Amino acid sequence: MKTNLVTGGCGFVGKNMVWRLLKTTNDRIIMIDNLSVGSHPDQWIGINKKKEYDNVVIYSDANSERVYFIKEDARETFRSLRLDNNYFRDKFSIDYKKLDDVFHFAAIVGGRAKIDGDPMMVALDLAIDAEFFYWICNNKPNRVLYPSSSAAYPIDLQTDEAAIALKETDIDFAKMGEPDMTYGWSKLTGEYLAKIAAKHYGVHITCIRPFSGYGEDQDLTYPIPAIARRAALKEDPFEVWGTGNQGRDFVHIDDVIDCILLAMDNIDDGTAINIGMGRLTSFREIIDVFCQFANYSPKIKTLLDKPVGVHSRYCNMDFVKEKIGWQAKISLEEGLKRVYDRAIKNLDN
Repeated sequence: MKTNLVTGGCGFVGKNMVWRLLKTTNDRIIMIDNLSVGSHPDQWIGINKKKEYDNVVIYSDANSERVYFIKEDARETFRSLRLDNNYFRDKFSIDYKKLDDVFHFAAIVGGRAKIDGDPMMVALDLAIDAEFFYWICNNKPNRVLYPSSSAAYPIDLQTDEAAIALKETDIDFAKMGEPDMTYGWSKLTGEYLAKIAAKHYGVHITCIRPFSGYGEDQDLTYPIPAIARRAALKEDPFEVWGTGNQGRDFVHIDDVIDCILLAMDNIDDGTAINIGMGRLTSFREIIDVFCQFANYSPKIKTLLDKPVGVHSRYCNMDFVKEKIGWQAKISLEEGLKRVYDRAIKNLDN
């Protein structure tokens, strides 16, 4: 039986990875989160709580213990593992030989308002990543995922006049373009360290550049669920940040998880890949789709003083199709309908 580590396991992507591993494998999962965002696993994990002791909550299915949730800062976790590779066994009595897959989703910064409103907060992400890379290079778990971001791409390729479908080769460490705010710089740093970890320390590591992931269980600080809820409430006038003409490449979280797992099977040298639909969709188009679901036509009210980021960000998926044979399965229309149906259900509750 494999033992996997998921940091940031109570956040949006981490939670969906835990669900997928529970559904499709018999693996055991050690989940780390300090609950600075997200919710406690008791509220969403879907299997029984077996026991709780020494700051560990253990969840089990019909056959065995499956999830060990430790409420802890990931920096402390990585530091402790580096000093004692048997940290989980010695402190929490979790019996395992070696960590197999490590999914590193722990982070502080997320969302446009937070990135623009407190750009120095990214220093906390750098601190987490510093401990992470130092640990994996010293202790070498079997396989590692490092999530970068589409924010790493040069902003001069994402303007109204010059937007292009971003290719992996548009990031060139020998000739750097300026990424999106401090958050983009932090992710570029992580990608560079991932290459070093693979080349000089023999770490099996995969990097991903997800574009605008969304899903039914995403919280309301993100645009897709927030817009869905407002459409479900039939907001009129309907407020949109900026003009609403700025666009993104929206990809459903189920597809993101599919791509991550396939990429880890096929990429081990720190190469970064895009995860997206390869389709640019404006926020006005998103509002139109949700309002069609709600069967009404509101007036659009633009909020020009709100942060909007780059004008147009979407990806070219040719390299991913060629390298690992993956493309998204869930159409934007299907994914948005799932989100809208969940919004209606939440209103009813």
